[in-house]
Amino acid sequence: MPRSVAINVGANTNAPGFRGPIYDDGRFEYVPIPEEKATIEPVATYADLGLSMDIPAEIRDTPVHLDPEFAGYGPCEAYTYGDPFGVKAKPLSELSAGDYLFFYATLSTVGDQPASWISPRWGCYLIGQFELATDPVTGEAFAHLPAEQQAAFSSNAHLKRDPFDARVLVRGDPEGSRLYERAVPLSSPEAGATANHIVTEWSNDSGNGPWWRRPLRFSERATERLLDVVTG
Repeated sequence: MPRSVAINVGANTNAPGFRGPIYDDGRFEYVPIPEEKATIEPVATYADLGLSMDIPAEIRDTPVHLDPEFAGYGPCEAYTYGDPFGVKAKPLSELSAGDYLFFYATLSTVGDQPASWISPRWGCYLIGQFELATDPVTGEAFAHLPAEQQAAFSSNAHLKRDPFDARVLVRGDPEGSRLYERAVPLSSPEAGATANHIVTEWSNDSGNGPWWRRPLRFSERATERLLDVVTG
């Protein structure tokens, strides 16, 4: 049975200064953060993503750090993720092929009649998943992979950075990887900062403090429950 880790991704109040929206029926928009590093080639901008929300004019032409990438989203054709930070890289490196990587984001509540499970103002929600196609690859090991295995990650944002800076790379199997159509709440309906049972009872996290910034680990049994939720 697979294990899983959930990590925070996407736009926030620091970068680019706003969160992606969640609408009344639970649909949402995944908005990546800006690309803050030099790149070896031009990368997509906010204007290239096909978002229906209004992007501020001053950042429409800003390059984005399109990571994770979900096939079919904007210019993406694959499912890859890379991370340069040890706090995320370590738990991701402990996963194996067939395990799951879940992505969650903080989203701002918009609309006049949000569903009862949507937090007021903002909340934390699962937005997508990868079923790992292979074992994760460390940044050090990547340099020694055969060319055809390196090519599987060629579209990842960290390979486009100059210099390459990922401490771990993950690739999703298309059959078990997707960007969700509707978000799955990790926050309570009462407040975005209050974790619900998925966090406090199913993951290894207490839900105290800024839990929405931390990696969440799930056991085999908890992963099975989580998959039931996201597919139901």
